Amino acid sequence: MAPTILMVEDESAIRELIALNLQQAGHHMLAAGSAEDALALMRESLPDLILLDWMLPGMSGVEFARRIKANAHTRSIPIIMLTARSDEQDKIIGLEIGSDDYITKPFSPRELNARIKAVLRRRAPQLAGESMEVNGLCLNPTTHRVTGNNQPVELGPTEFRLLQFFMAHRERVHSRTQLLDQVWGSQVFVEERTVDVHIRRLRRALEQTGHDTLIQTVRGIGYRLSVPVAII
Repeated sequence: MAPTILMVEDESAIRELIALNLQQAGHHMLAAGSAEDALALMRESLPDLILLDWMLPGMSGVEFARRIKANAHTRSIPIIMLTARSDEQDKIIGLEIGSDDYITKPFSPRELNARIKAVLRRRAPQLAGESMEVNGLCLNPTTHRVTGNNQPVELGPTEFRLLQFFMAHRERVHSRTQLLDQVWGSQVFVEERTVDVHIRRLRRALEQTGHDTLIQTVRGIGYRLSVPVAII
């Protein structure tokens, strides 16, 4: 699953060059020339990461970042600031508003791609193609394989995405509505009880390796993947 990157840059030549290089690196690209255009795109589809120019016409990149981080629906999206401003205070401002990294222009496509991979590895390892492991349960998003204690675990596509999401956000409780948005997508309209059906299927598939207890029900709230704590 290629990560979707939204690039917000008002200079069309830079925007097209970066988009081309990142597409060649395997990313799915969305591009906007202003913060207002970017917000319009995000109403249709949320990206996995935002590349954000500091100096934009109309709403500034800093104000755009503040709006993204103030919204519960978008605050978890990582942001990398792209700017010609190299002063230490500017970098501090960029980081304090919630950006995950800060790259000073000019930069090479290789450096940018490396920074993107590093941020995704920290914030969304499933999008960086990184394997994930919890108590002997391993998921490889690149090969689309799951093993439990070195035994293959057969999962349907929805159960795979559910497990992938849980493993990337372990110990965090998610409501049924949140799971529908994150796993099925905000543009797909299905009932909340659909989540319960697929959770049961996921647990049943994990029973064979004893990992079904990792998926816990939090009464009145939703579900989480909880890692047992070893008692010494």
